[in-house]
Amino acid sequence: MKFEDHLKAHQARAEAALDRWLPAATRAPARLHEAMRYAVLGPGKRVRPVLVYATGQALAAELDHLDSSAAAVEFIHAYSLVHDDLPAMDDDDLRRGRPTCHRAYDEATAILAGDALQALAFHALAHDERLPVPPLRRIEMIALLAEASGSLGMAGGQAIDLEAVGRKLTLEQLENMHLHKTGALIRASVRLGFMAAGGVDAGAERQLDIYSRSIGLAFQVHDDILDVEGATEVIGKPQGSDIDRDKPTYPNLLGMAEAKATARRLCDEAVESLADFGPGADGLRDLARYIVGRDR
Repeated sequence: MKFEDHLKAHQARAEAALDRWLPAATRAPARLHEAMRYAVLGPGKRVRPVLVYATGQALAAELDHLDSSAAAVEFIHAYSLVHDDLPAMDDDDLRRGRPTCHRAYDEATAILAGDALQALAFHALAHDERLPVPPLRRIEMIALLAEASGSLGMAGGQAIDLEAVGRKLTLEQLENMHLHKTGALIRASVRLGFMAAGGVDAGAERQLDIYSRSIGLAFQVHDDILDVEGATEVIGKPQGSDIDRDKPTYPNLLGMAEAKATARRLCDEAVESLADFGPGADGLRDLARYIVGRDR
């Protein structure tokens, strides 16, 4: 099967898992549940769930065993976008080509939708009867996602991002910010796939962590490039929004040519880290290339 077909199949599977765990829009409180579904089930690349599935496949796992991890990490990602778009943070009107959650509903409902999606992520991991791992490992998976989402991970990176507006960061500072804001959840996606698949090989775990660190940074570098070169109707948010807010970005710090070279180098590092894996890891290899070649 070609990578594009694998990607579509994993994306469709993620959509089904997300829909299954989300409360029905007709269930009370209906407006809150509508907003949650709006925030999650809109157009999206589903990179994080696809990473869960591709990692599991590299370890010959059953896809049924990976669904709750894929859904959980996407719930966290969706909640972070809802809150990131709020007037108190980035104050965005457009997300994935549609009005942001607080514009489609209202600010209070968007805040509650984000809160509820965060809780739902941990509910899914705690209650999935198809996840065949011992109780201690399930707790470790929940703890992993909590750390990746909190002040030592994604939320901490968002705080650094807010503090960095209008400032000139060094490359080391910029990488540190994005290793937290974007990279923590991407690394957690790979790690959750490894854990849900029953992985115990410490060497493989280290190689996968190198892979996920590299693509986490590559993802952000390419996002910064798209903010400059992407079309609003394609990337689903206003072109140049980071520039307008005077945020530090890789093209701004390195120049566009060097930023693109950095993305390619990180992609190569990710692929090279999987040298000891067989053809089952081709999905991960192709996904690294997709991340630095996407147009949205």
